[in-house]
Amino acid sequence: MKLLKFTSKGIYCVPGKFYIDPWRRVDLAVITHGHADHARSGMKKYLCHHFTKPILYSRIGRNIECESVAYGEVININGVKVSLHPAGHIIGSAQIRMEYKGYVSVISGDYKIQDDGLSTPFEAVKCNEFVTESTFGLPIYNWLYVEEQENQMKNWVEQNRKNGKTSVFIGYSLGKSQRIMKALEDLGELNVHYSIAKLNEAYESVGVKLPDYTTIDLRDDKKHLDGKIILLPPALVDNPAMKKIPNMAYAICSGWMQIRGARRWRSADAGFAISDHADWQGLLTAIKATEAEKVYVTHGQTAVFSKYLNEIGIQSEEVKTEYGDDEEKTEIDESI
Repeated sequence: MKLLKFTSKGIYCVPGKFYIDPWRRVDLAVITHGHADHARSGMKKYLCHHFTKPILYSRIGRNIECESVAYGEVININGVKVSLHPAGHIIGSAQIRMEYKGYVSVISGDYKIQDDGLSTPFEAVKCNEFVTESTFGLPIYNWLYVEEQENQMKNWVEQNRKNGKTSVFIGYSLGKSQRIMKALEDLGELNVHYSIAKLNEAYESVGVKLPDYTTIDLRDDKKHLDGKIILLPPALVDNPAMKKIPNMAYAICSGWMQIRGARRWRSADAGFAISDHADWQGLLTAIKATEAEKVYVTHGQTAVFSKYLNEIGIQSEEVKTEYGDDEEKTEIDESI
């Protein structure tokens, strides 16, 4: 029996009778992580890692039926041994391992090899077949070491201070913003938008310590923000309230900044190639470590990356999914 089936509702475990990160309503959704394109509302029941549970409560609602497990904990679902293993993408992110009659399939969700100091580091899981993302599946994507990334941001803040500028960082509310906060914790007061603060609470509820911060409302008088460090979600980049921040210089934090000059993307003053996805070498390292006989390539540079895998002797196939790209995703904010 084939273990996985790619359907119009999502990736389906045939003998287990459950879905992984489905995009249509199903009875049981096993969730890799809390980003909105992988964890959607409307499922009858959710299964995720302990650290992802408060994120689902925050984003979907506390009325959902949600069971959570630890990394490596094995549960039996209709004869399929299911366990979650660290993906290194964001807090609670997991690769889903499924074993049935000795055959092992692993769905990675989104992942990264770099240890960001907040997420549980990625662990390779040996399997027969592996489903991988390919968001940055091109050779041009090669991330700097985390320490170098952090130093770049710190130096930019210091330069802004010398020039009388207010440093504004644009980063996704879940995962990216917390990394930025950690990098800048020694540079003074951190001021974050409420949508970021809301997700910070999910981190703190499971014991992950974040730097001290102040929650801000851009509807208030913004004079007190002059010269400070501010973190905002991507949805506010073109908002008039952001443009009224005194003496603002703003930076986009995204893996796409590896190739897009700051002026080409929303006229930002700076861009930092900081990503919660694996770069080209990270993808190859992870895939080779699984020793999988077959690799399915989902969202991102699927054609190029799948073709390359086949060329180097790793049997690969593209798979169409409805997963998006949290690097550019803009959240819907209830208020400014």
